[in-house]
Amino acid sequence: MFIDEAKIQVAGGQGGNGCVAFRREKFVPRGGPSGGDGGQGGDVTLESSENMNTLLKFRYNRLFRAGRAGHGEGSNRHGQDGEDLTVVVPVGTVVYDAGTGAKLWDFDTSGQRFLVAKGGRGGRGNAQFATSTHQAPRKAEPGKAGEERQLKLELKLLADVGLVGFPNVGKSTLISRLSAARPRIADYPFTTLEPCLGVVAVDEDRSFVMADIPGLIAGAHLGRGLGIRFLRHVERTRLLLHLIDAAEQSGRAPVEDYRVIMEELESFSPVVAGKPMLLVASRVDAAGSGERLTALREFCRARSMALIEISSVTGEGLEELKRQTWAMLEQIKR
Repeated sequence: MFIDEAKIQVAGGQGGNGCVAFRREKFVPRGGPSGGDGGQGGDVTLESSENMNTLLKFRYNRLFRAGRAGHGEGSNRHGQDGEDLTVVVPVGTVVYDAGTGAKLWDFDTSGQRFLVAKGGRGGRGNAQFATSTHQAPRKAEPGKAGEERQLKLELKLLADVGLVGFPNVGKSTLISRLSAARPRIADYPFTTLEPCLGVVAVDEDRSFVMADIPGLIAGAHLGRGLGIRFLRHVERTRLLLHLIDAAEQSGRAPVEDYRVIMEELESFSPVVAGKPMLLVASRVDAAGSGERLTALREFCRARSMALIEISSVTGEGLEELKRQTWAMLEQIKR
């Protein structure tokens, strides 16, 4: 199950209490105060890892609390510090404050660490309060409570190339032909219900990561179909492959398909709509008379847009698509 949103609560450990004690030993009649300080509460830290690709575990476990510190003891013995807690999240996770909505951290590489809740400070024992005029204090401080925060986690997959287009234009079939990914494929809309990643090998030394997201329809930004909630997974991509169905039986005009998808991308984010894009005519093996494909060619030619024609069934144009995609990626800064 793919989960890309979660809300969790994190809490630093409680600091230990200070101790009130006095030194009592033979031959030491005025030993004085000897109460130790309480320990420091444990911290909660988030750490990114490539070994996770979903926020599923946060669906069942929402509270993360670090260890409580030990109390101070006599003979100036300090309490033990609380055990720190490290919470592992997938690379691509963005952390927000659930109350204010402020962005706190963006885990864009593996191994990053972010302190989200600091443990409480330990209280001072009575030995800390001794002065020249007050040599036998009988007070100590209680430990402080650790920080508590409500966090919202959002996962944005990290990929080089993102596939966008209407449902059933061949996105899932394409990624299954170019990579080892095996998304669900069927002849009805919205077969893809969650994003899918695949590694596409150009040759022995070169490869890129491709992301397939559920299809868009007109009005997706208003919540129609599956809406646009999955578009966050192409926000980090460097290149978009816009698939347009050239098959005769689709019943839609290819040029109108292009305009609708671009309007939906613009409604979601002008940054996403402005990303470098490669137009791909899919299912050309079922183009029939070719009128739809011809209209799309003329549309691209008038706007000096490159068009690659492919068929994931026959394999036509797939090698050219990989070469063109890699050439564009090399020109785009990471």
